[in-house]
Amino acid sequence: MLLQVLIFVTGLCVLSWGADRFVYGASALAKNIGISPMMIGLTIVAMGSSAPEIVVSAIASVNGAPDTAVGNALGSNITNIGLVLAITALVKPLVVSSTTLKREMPALIVITLIAMAFLFNGRLAHIEGLILFGLFIFVLAGMAWLSLHVEKSDPLMAETVDEIPSDENTGKAVLWIGVGLVLLPLSAHFIVDSAVYIAKYFGLSDLVIGLTIIALGTSLPELAASIAGVMKGEDDLALGNIIGSNIFNLLAVLSMPGLIAPGLIDPDVYNRDMYVMFGLTALLFFFSFSIIGKKQIGRLEGSLLLVCFLGYQFWLFG
Repeated sequence: MLLQVLIFVTGLCVLSWGADRFVYGASALAKNIGISPMMIGLTIVAMGSSAPEIVVSAIASVNGAPDTAVGNALGSNITNIGLVLAITALVKPLVVSSTTLKREMPALIVITLIAMAFLFNGRLAHIEGLILFGLFIFVLAGMAWLSLHVEKSDPLMAETVDEIPSDENTGKAVLWIGVGLVLLPLSAHFIVDSAVYIAKYFGLSDLVIGLTIIALGTSLPELAASIAGVMKGEDDLALGNIIGSNIFNLLAVLSMPGLIAPGLIDPDVYNRDMYVMFGLTALLFFFSFSIIGKKQIGRLEGSLLLVCFLGYQFWLFG
C-alpha cells in the first residue's frame, strides 16, 4: 500500500512537471514562429493547464474506469473553485477587471449547463463525447479570435505577455514539447493504476477517487500558479486560468469517457456531484461579474467557497 501511495505521488509530480515543460516548449515555439502572446496565453497556456486532467481521463477511460474520468472532470472544477480560488482569495483578494473574463464567465455557465444536460440521463453517449470535443475545438478557435480583438488596455494582455517565455531557442522548445508528450501519458498510466489500487484498498468507488484524490492532485499546480499570480498582481490571469481550466475540463476532459468508454455512469454524478459543481460555478459568476466598474473576490468570498468545498468532502466520506 505504501508503495502504491509513493507511485501515485511521484506520478503526480512527474505529470505536473511534464505538463509545465510541454506548455513552456509549446509557448516558446509559438512565440518564435510569430504567434501573438495573447493568443498563446488564451489557447496554449489555457489548454496546457488542463493537460494533466485530459491525459488522466483518457487513460482511465482506456483502462475501463470511465467513472474515474467523469469524477476527475467534475472534481477538478469543484476543486478549482472551492479550494484553489478560495485559498488564493484568502492569501490576497482578487480584483476582477478584465472584459475578457466577463466574456468567458457566461461561456462557462452555458458549458456547465450543457454538460449537466448530457449527464442528467445517467449515461454518457458517444455522440455526446463528440459534441463536447467539437465544442472544445470551437472554444479554442473562439479564444484565438478573441486574442486578436482584445483591447490593448485590457489588464489581462499585459499579465499574459509577462508569462510567455522569451529568448528560448526553437530546438530546445521542441525538446521540451517532446519531453512533455512522453511524460504525460506515462505518468498518467501509473497515477490511474495506483489510484485504482488505493480506492479498492479503502473501499472507495471509482467515482470518488476521481472526485477527490485525482482531482486534488491534478489541481495542485494551479493552486501554486494562482497564488504566485496574485502575489505578482496578476489577478485577472489567475482567475482566467481557473475559468479556462474549468471550461476545458467540461469539454476536453469529460469528452474522453464519452469517446473512449461510453455508457452508464455512477448515479451519484447526476444525484449529487453535478449540482455541487454548478452551485460553485454560480457562486464564482456572482462573485466575479460586475456590469460597471471592478469586482473583488475577497477573503469573505474565499472563506465561503472553502466552507462549501470542505462540506462537500464531508458529504462524500460521511
